[in-house]
Amino acid sequence: MNTPASKKSKLPALLIALVALVLLIAALWMVDRSPKTDDAYAFADTINVVPEVAGRIVEMPVRDNQKVRKGDLLFRLDPRPFEATLAQARAQLDALDKQIELTQRTVDAQQYNAQSVAASVAAARANARQAADTLRRLEPLLGQGYASPEDIDKARTAQRATQAQLDAVLLQSRQAAAAVSGVDALVAQKAAAQAQVTEAELRLEYATVRAPFNGRIVALDTQAGQYASPAKPVFTLIATDEWFVVANFRETDLKNVQPGTRCTVYLMSDSGRRFEGEVESVGYGVTPTDGGTWLDGLPRVARTINWVHVSQRFPVKIRVEKPDESLFRVGASAVAIVHRGETRSTGPAAQGGR
Repeated sequence: MNTPASKKSKLPALLIALVALVLLIAALWMVDRSPKTDDAYAFADTINVVPEVAGRIVEMPVRDNQKVRKGDLLFRLDPRPFEATLAQARAQLDALDKQIELTQRTVDAQQYNAQSVAASVAAARANARQAADTLRRLEPLLGQGYASPEDIDKARTAQRATQAQLDAVLLQSRQAAAAVSGVDALVAQKAAAQAQVTEAELRLEYATVRAPFNGRIVALDTQAGQYASPAKPVFTLIATDEWFVVANFRETDLKNVQPGTRCTVYLMSDSGRRFEGEVESVGYGVTPTDGGTWLDGLPRVARTINWVHVSQRFPVKIRVEKPDESLFRVGASAVAIVHRGETRSTGPAAQGGR
């Protein structure tokens, strides 16, 4: 039979069990509402810095792991070969311009000569017409006695002479017209020469390589004097203005996780600092490592327990708000918490719905 004393002794245990049950339910609710994973790492966009042209590096004012601003000089190739090519292209263009000018003068002279011959043709044609008209008027007068045979012979001779002169001038006119040349071929050559100048200017500009964005230099292991080519990166540039955390969440945690969902992240190097962020994208494919179809080009996330059916993980890319550039490093271990149903702008979706 239970005594009052025994009942009092069991009361603390019941309270502890009740509190533990409440805490367990709360923890399960929090885990379900805000799934968390430490299978995450910091990430930022990177580019391999390579010159557009090949040449020997003559200036490199940057160092490994140095921070640079957009437009800062990264390195410069020896500009002399490109300057020489540009000077040669410009000289060819200038020579072609002078050739076009001289040829145009010749063409103008040919055109003036053709115009002069055309005027002579008009005069010869008028003389031939007048001589033919004179002969036509005199021939009827011969039978009436108003014109002598000698007058007719003179008119016929004049008509033949003016016609011969007209034929000769017409021939000269055709020759003069055929002699008129043009500068179209030279103008076409000038367009090609101008293109060569533009290309040479561009190659000279490519000899100077500047930072395309704010970033940090990594994997720099060369110095001035090294021959650089477009086939081999000189170093890597990390874009530091925008940082991400890529977190691999179980597929069972992805419900209601979509672009814009609010997140909290922190790095293992300083777990006391929390950073807010939002989901930028959710992965839609990974390559399974325990059988199935192998798909090239997809993220590969390993399942660590082969004899138990483990939920697959998919990468969730989280954009970090106001990251600390001195703390974030590409590949740094991170922890990500996704607040399902909440966004950065509206807060909890449930509250907004209510």
